[in-house]
Amino acid sequence: MADIDNKDQPEMDPADMEDVEDVEEEETGEDENSKARQLTVQMMQNPQILAALQERLDGLSGSPSGYMESLPKVVKRRVNALKNLQVKCAHIEAKFYEEVHELERKYAALYQPLFDKRSDIVKAAYEPTDEECEWKADEEEELTDEMKEKAKLEEEKKDEEKEDPKGIPEFWSTVFKNVDLLSDMLQEHDEPILKHLQDIKVKFSDLEQPMSFTLEFLFEPNDFFTNTLLTKTYKMRSEPDENDPFSFDGPEIMCCTGCTIDWTKGKNVTLKTIKKKQKHKGRGTVRTVTKTVPNDSFFNFFTPPEVPESGELDEDSEAVLAADFEIGHFIRERIVPRAVLYFTGEAIEDDDDDYDEEGEEADDEEGEEEADEENDPDYDPKKDAVPPAECKQQ
Repeated sequence: MADIDNKDQPEMDPADMEDVEDVEEEETGEDENSKARQLTVQMMQNPQILAALQERLDGLSGSPSGYMESLPKVVKRRVNALKNLQVKCAHIEAKFYEEVHELERKYAALYQPLFDKRSDIVKAAYEPTDEECEWKADEEEELTDEMKEKAKLEEEKKDEEKEDPKGIPEFWSTVFKNVDLLSDMLQEHDEPILKHLQDIKVKFSDLEQPMSFTLEFLFEPNDFFTNTLLTKTYKMRSEPDENDPFSFDGPEIMCCTGCTIDWTKGKNVTLKTIKKKQKHKGRGTVRTVTKTVPNDSFFNFFTPPEVPESGELDEDSEAVLAADFEIGHFIRERIVPRAVLYFTGEAIEDDDDDYDEEGEEADDEEGEEEADEENDPDYDPKKDAVPPAECKQQ
């Protein structure tokens, strides 16, 4: 019966058979390509594989291929001409950054009246009008007029119960606490002093003067020091190094200078007094010695390490200066222009958005890996158990 069925079926043309084979091969090829793509995606989502690839790429980026050495002398000569052109490009780039600095100086003068008014509001030298205080917050957009009126009455009631505060208390100290880069510098004994900080300004070097900027910290009279102004100046250079012109990547901070703080007696938080007991080797008598030693404080910011004329620093000083330059640049670029947003925390949320997204992606990847492991019949959780770390004495 099977033979009859086979006879009834029309014979397939050999050409048609070739078409079928081709289609099967194409489908098989598409499946393989799809699997390859899926495998690539999985690999690129694995942090360990990405780290290994990055390490490999980092090693390759600094490894000459050897091709230059194999070039004829006449071609090397032309490459030297290209290098000379590149040096000229670096000098043009340096001029570009000098003009950018001049633009910053120009627009700083336009911003300053607004920053001065901000300072006046903070220190209660100026009370803003109702119109200036009008602000439509996102959460208020959907509120009815009745709810808005109720909220307004509740706020007025709370204000009546409290003492009338002047300006915006602890404005700058709150900004400092809200920013990790700055809060890491703060000690508990710094906080009462920073409550007296009224403003931070940025002053750019004058026209035709060497490139620099100065951070000015303005304080109201207080019990800790007699200064009303503390300064920190950063000197920059925007020109290629003659010995290494290709390393030029914009202006770099060369050095910085602080100022002398005239501390009130017994109020210097950058120093602390310690007592040590010393025993005489011969007589066995004990005496107490008092020593003054450096103390951790934000106000050490105003006494940075001095850069010697040779430019050579030890590792500790280099680390301190690198952190100092980063902080000075951050205050100039972010804190002073957007202080109110760091006070409210809105700028911090914006800064953290990218990190949150990366964290969510990482969580998703971990979830996928856990699901894959649970679905794997050969998965043994004991094999993945991490042995306890050995305890080491400090």
